[in-house]
Amino acid sequence: MSKMKQTLSADEHAKAREAIMMHVRKVVPKALIVAVVTGLYLFSQAFGEIAESGMTHFQILLSIKAFLGLWLGFRGINQVFFKIQPWVFKSHIFPFTLVIIIILLSQFMYL
Repeated sequence: MSKMKQTLSADEHAKAREAIMMHVRKVVPKALIVAVVTGLYLFSQAFGEIAESGMTHFQILLSIKAFLGLWLGFRGINQVFFKIQPWVFKSHIFPFTLVIIIILLSQFMYL
């Protein structure tokens, strides 16, 4: 999107952005629900029992990952379905950073 600003006029950029966002607004809510529901299901299947000695490395990282995913899901569902805007972290940079952290946690879970 930032490259479009450099090559298009302000009016063309606004029209192009709105044309793209029209489709994004249709797809993202459904994808968000699928991600949250499948994440909860996978968590219930993969977490396992907590041993007397405490949680395993896998369980700790899975718990952190689940917390971040639920926070993102809760934030997104509030925005999309209830039109409740977040009180803090209003830009897309923070959620994007959390997604990157979730992906990295997924990689470290199996070490």
